[in-house]
Amino acid sequence: MSRSPRTWHHPTVPDDTISTVVHLPGGPIPYTLRRSARSRSVRVVVDPQRGVIVTVPATRAGRVDGERRAAEFLGQRERWVRGHLARFQADAATLAERGGARAGGSIPFRGRVLGIRVVPAVSGARRSDVVAFADELVLHRASRDRRTEPAIVEAWLRDEARLAVTDSVARFAPALGVSPAAVSFRDPRSRWGSASRQGRLSFSWRLILAPPEALETVVIHELAHLRVFGHGPAFWALVAAHRADHRVWRRWLHDHSTELHGALGPG
Repeated sequence: MSRSPRTWHHPTVPDDTISTVVHLPGGPIPYTLRRSARSRSVRVVVDPQRGVIVTVPATRAGRVDGERRAAEFLGQRERWVRGHLARFQADAATLAERGGARAGGSIPFRGRVLGIRVVPAVSGARRSDVVAFADELVLHRASRDRRTEPAIVEAWLRDEARLAVTDSVARFAPALGVSPAAVSFRDPRSRWGSASRQGRLSFSWRLILAPPEALETVVIHELAHLRVFGHGPAFWALVAAHRADHRVWRRWLHDHSTELHGALGPG
């Protein structure tokens, strides 16, 4: 027999953001209730770091019964929310088992999980270097290099990402009939690439951790935006013409987002 959702909150948290718990038939779910002036309806996001976040409109009604509306909303989507929480928990366990970018750990690189072995660099070397082999990454550690192992590996991965993405852009841009004005690299949490109307492209360096097909899918996606902005039928037809399986790799990136963003472990 199901019970009506019940909530408790901590009054010390500011009114526009409340930490609270909803009790549902499957057990309690902690979540953050946000009241947003920009929101027009109730929505829920499950984030691997921040947990469950429910946003309600910052209207008079939203301030009076926002918790009740949020609890009912979560009750209707309990199975979906729990599925995401379970997946994030499994991802965290996988990352912990791998150990990250440290000696004895392992990380994904171009879609393969490779172990990391640390060896001394040649005498006199000022900076460390990483060399990729078929089954492992070997970090040649310079004694003068004060960076952590994850920082050294990340710097190398950023260089590898720049090379791989630049090569992919050079291969696909002519076929799409475009010429980017600039290509930059960042580490965003919510997107793998972006394109501006001025022809500037930006990519996540973490694409180098994914299979090459996923990286190419993002490159084609952003290059296509230089011809067609928006995500209408014409845009997707253009993407499909150059990457027929783009949906497969977009889904892969969505499903492995937590893994790629947490791959290197704590710095």
